[in-house]
Amino acid sequence: MTTTYDPADPAYFEEADLRVELERVYDLCHGCRLCFNLCPSFPTLFDLIDAKDGAVGELTPAEQDKVVDECYQCKLCYVKCPYVPPHEWALDFPRLMMRAHAVRKKNDHITVHERLTDQFLGRTDLLGRVSSAAAPVVNALVGPVGTLPRRAMAKAVGIHPERLLPPYARERFTTWFARRDDPALEAPRAEVSVFPTCFVEYMEPGIAKDLVRVYEHNKIACSLPEGTRCCGAPWLHAGEIERFAASAKRNVAALSREVEAGRDIVVAQPTCAYVIRKDYPIYAPGAQADAVAAHTFDACEYLVNEHRREGGALDVEFPGETPGRVAYHLACHLRAQNVGYRGRDLLRLAGAEVTLVERCSGIDGTWGYREENYELSRKVARPLVRELKASGADTYCGDCHLANTAILQETGKRPSHPIQLVARAYGIAEDDR
Repeated sequence: MTTTYDPADPAYFEEADLRVELERVYDLCHGCRLCFNLCPSFPTLFDLIDAKDGAVGELTPAEQDKVVDECYQCKLCYVKCPYVPPHEWALDFPRLMMRAHAVRKKNDHITVHERLTDQFLGRTDLLGRVSSAAAPVVNALVGPVGTLPRRAMAKAVGIHPERLLPPYARERFTTWFARRDDPALEAPRAEVSVFPTCFVEYMEPGIAKDLVRVYEHNKIACSLPEGTRCCGAPWLHAGEIERFAASAKRNVAALSREVEAGRDIVVAQPTCAYVIRKDYPIYAPGAQADAVAAHTFDACEYLVNEHRREGGALDVEFPGETPGRVAYHLACHLRAQNVGYRGRDLLRLAGAEVTLVERCSGIDGTWGYREENYELSRKVARPLVRELKASGADTYCGDCHLANTAILQETGKRPSHPIQLVARAYGIAEDDR
């Protein structure tokens, strides 16, 4: 047995080796149970082993795989588990689950329908370019849930027909950025490079537009990296290791040029920031990946860090719309980065009364999109919905566009990104971008 989560290890793709490692880790998790309330994988695991009177070695491969399928890579094991590396037990549950998907994919143990779903969800840039170019038509066809086009889509690519999907924007963020005629900042206090995640680039460019305006309002110059594409998270979570590694290497090469030019990388979506910081150094190892990871920041994190830096205070005059009472959802992939509650801190600077909500939305990358996970995903989201409604907030807010779309579906109330509320507080009009 090889305790390995390194895709370069010769034993990584050996199924027999994987099965023994799954047994080892499942036994440790069953004995600890600290993560019983994190995701569906753990209650399922504990029930399966309890039904065999604790004999973890009697789990069948199908039973082991049921636990794998219910892990949606929230990464909160890293926050709660006491045995993650460098502990001598080297228990890394999320990476073991990713290894299981990779082994399944490598050995062709997936259905044709699963493969189609993986391909559809993984090609975010191709889908984004086509869909944004035909946004009115695409949104009319796939926006309404439960319709005939959505049922056909479910049959073809496995996206549940009732899952609310983010609409595509007519104009991409990079298109807007290239044609804007704003004058360059004189003597900027800092320079950053904005990594345009696929959700911001194709679906909600308003987040990045507000980011640029808020940063420039505080004398932080913004540019875009050349040559980047989607961070590759859908490939990684589907077990497509080679495709993900290729994405990582391409983006590391592009982002390292920004770092070498003295610019930090700012990312407006937590999953993408997590992937750059935590996964790129593993799947595209080297000095460049390490430097990019060290210079990558969440959008709110960077601003609050700048505010707290000696001589770097932000403008705290907010003549615009005060955010009021805000329920701020802290996304799982942001919590797992251990950067603190920077979105909350930024909102408080703008005068908001913030209620913190730390519950999972049940989306987590693309897991909640898949037809087979839809009902379980909504079950996972119920505590989040309860806490949001109990907050009595005027506004819902969160950093993750996917989670925000799930919140919209469950509550009927559209959340904003923290940066957008701060932009309104500065008096930056939503249509003045």
